[in-house]
This record gives sequence, C-alpha cells and structure tokens, in this order.
Amino acid sequence: MSGVAEKIQRCAVELSEGEVLSAKGLLHLGSRAAVDQALSRLHRSGELIRVARGLYVAPVRSKFGTRAPKPEMVVAGIAAATGEKVAPSGAASANAFGLTTQIPIRSVYLTSGRSRKIHLGRQIVELKRAPRWQLSVPAGPAGEAVRALAWLGPKHAARAAATLKTHLPPAERAAIIASRPQMPSWLAETVSHAFCEEAGGDV
Repeated sequence: MSGVAEKIQRCAVELSEGEVLSAKGLLHLGSRAAVDQALSRLHRSGELIRVARGLYVAPVRSKFGTRAPKPEMVVAGIAAATGEKVAPSGAASANAFGLTTQIPIRSVYLTSGRSRKIHLGRQIVELKRAPRWQLSVPAGPAGEAVRALAWLGPKHAARAAATLKTHLPPAERAAIIASRPQMPSWLAETVSHAFCEEAGGDV
C-alpha cells in the first residue's frame, strides 16, 4: 500500500459513522492524482465505500463484523460535505406522523442536488431532487409535516393537516404557516384552512 493510502486509511479510522472523506480535503497528503489513486485502491479493497465522485465513507467495524454505515448518517455526511439540503422523503415523514400505514421499503431522501443512488453494501439509498419549496421549510417537525402533506397530495392533505394541527406545537405550526408563500397553491390553501382557523382567519 502506498504512503498516501496508508495516511488516508489512518484518517478514515478517526471518522465517526457516516462522516465523509473528500478527495479535495486530502490534498495535503499528495497530488490530486495520487489521492484519487489511493482512494480507488482503498475502495477496491473494501477499506472505504464510495458514495459519490470524490466522496467516501468508512465501513463500521465491530466485534460482530463489518457493516456499511447507517443510511441516515451517510446522507447527513454527504449534506455536510457538499452543502446540499437533504431531508427524508415525504413518504417516510407521513409514516412517522402516522398519516399512512405504508412503510417505505427503500431509503429515499430528497435533495437540492442531483438525483442519484448510493450503494451501501446490499442497501441502496436513493437521493431524489426535490422542488426547492419542499426543502426551504426549517428542519424539524415543520419541514417533515410539509413534505408529508406534499407526498399525500391534494386528495388526502386536508384530513392529514387537521391531524397534524393537533399534534404539532405552536412554534412548528407557525413555521408551516410562514412557509405558505413558497408552496404550490393547493397546499398553501390547505395549510391556511387547517392552521389559521384558530387565529380567526388567514394571517
């Protein structure tokens, strides 16, 4: 193994689960060509997992064996490394809120970047480019609620919004109301009817 590869491997050992190694962040260890070659060698040997061009994560090793990092941690690492906005899909959010009994069979996340698939061992994580408004709502329950309503669509959103109103604290409801100008008309109207009624009308 080359000296550059050995140095990268030592860096990888210090990573937390899902934290991303970037080729551009390793240029202090050698030229770009040498770093890319070393990363490719480590990927082929199973020491690293490639999650995007120039981006790698380390497998998790324990007394029970070796496994790929958890998808949500890898996605968070990619977001931190690339500056993309990434959030769970509307289907996952709707299920988490109990708005649907459908359980997503795949790990799907919405992203402000390009759509692509990431292979983590036997798991496939899909990143799907989403409309800007779905990712502009603050992170947390408010954003999850908006994405859940978007996934449910006009036919089911009104009933779901009424349910969410009883479960979300005032600050989260206020964040949803404030985000209406960015929503499509049907969803802005749904949110107004469900969340603004208590305020005596629209706000």
